[in-house]
Amino acid sequence: MRNRRALLIETPTERAVRSDVQRNRALLLEAAASVFSERGVDASLEEVARRAKVGIGTLYRHFPTREALLVAACDDRLLALAQQSRDYAGTPVRALARFFERIVDHASMYRGLAESFGMVLQSGSPGCHATTEEGRRLLERAQREGEVKSDISIDDVLAMTAAISIAASQSADDEKRIGRLVQMLVDGLRPRLGPSASAKPGGGGKRVISRRTRGG
Repeated sequence: MRNRRALLIETPTERAVRSDVQRNRALLLEAAASVFSERGVDASLEEVARRAKVGIGTLYRHFPTREALLVAACDDRLLALAQQSRDYAGTPVRALARFFERIVDHASMYRGLAESFGMVLQSGSPGCHATTEEGRRLLERAQREGEVKSDISIDDVLAMTAAISIAASQSADDEKRIGRLVQMLVDGLRPRLGPSASAKPGGGGKRVISRRTRGG
C-alpha cells in the first residue's frame, strides 16, 4: 500500500513539467487567437509558435495538425455559447433561431473559419459536444411544442448551419444576411399546414353541380 501511494504522489519535477506543459498550451492558444484574428485560419503556424515564444516542435506536440489547433482555439467560445443559450428565456423556436445565429456569428470570428466550421463542429471537443447537445435540446423542445417537424435531426440542422456560415462569410458587408438566412432555415423546419379544400387538385374553388340539379 505504501508503494502504491508513493506512485500517486507527484514529485516537484513532475509538477514543474506539468506546469510548463499547461503554460505552453495556454500561450499557444493565445498566440493562435491573435494570429488567426489578424491573418485568418491559413496563417503560418511558425508565426503562432514565434508569438508564443516556443519552438514549432512544441506546437506540434500539443496540436499535431492545423485542424487540432483551430478546434482548440474555438473551444472556449463554443462552451460559452452553449452555456449562454441555456440562460435564454425566449420561445422554443426563437431560442433555436437565436442559437443558430450565434453559431453562424461565431464562424465569422476568423477569416476562413466558415469553410472549416463543419469540421470544427464534428471534432468531438468539449465545446463541440456542448454545442451539439444544446442544439439537440433546443431542437427537441421545439419539436415537442409542434413548432418544428419531427423528422429533423440535429445533424441535419448543424450541416445547414455550416452552409449558412459559408454563405454569410462571402458577403460580410451585409450585417443582416445572417438573420435572413437563419430565418429561412427556421421557416423550412416548421411543419407544413395541411392543404385546404380549395388547394386540392381539381378543387380550384370551382362550383360543383350535383346530378339532381342538372336533372331538373
